[in-house]
Parts: sequence; structure tokens; C-alpha cells
Amino acid sequence: MTIAVMGCEVNGPKEASSADFGVAGSPNGFIVFKKGAFVCRGELKDFEEIIRREITIY
Repeated sequence: MTIAVMGCEVNGPKEASSADFGVAGSPNGFIVFKKGAFVCRGELKDFEEIIRREITIY
């Protein structure tokens, strides 16, 4: 599994589209993507819970 951690919600998914799974953050929260496709958005306080769930689903 290739995981990308990006700093920008706008360009992150496209720049890391070859990764199996990724996250891109901002001060307002983060998004999760798989193979460059949007999966979900979350608040920073829920980061660990959402990431664990999405990796398990993967």
C-alpha cells in the first residue's frame, strides 16, 4: 500500500493520484482520497478515527 500525505486539499489528490490511499490537510480539516478520487472530508479532531476506518475498508 502506498500512502500519500499532502498539505493541500486542492492539488493534493491529483499530485498523489498514483498512491493507493492519501490524505490532504488544511487548517479547516482534511480530505481522504483513494487513487486520486475523493472519499470523504473530516475535522482534525476526528482524523485518527476516520483514517483507521478508511484503511480498514481499503
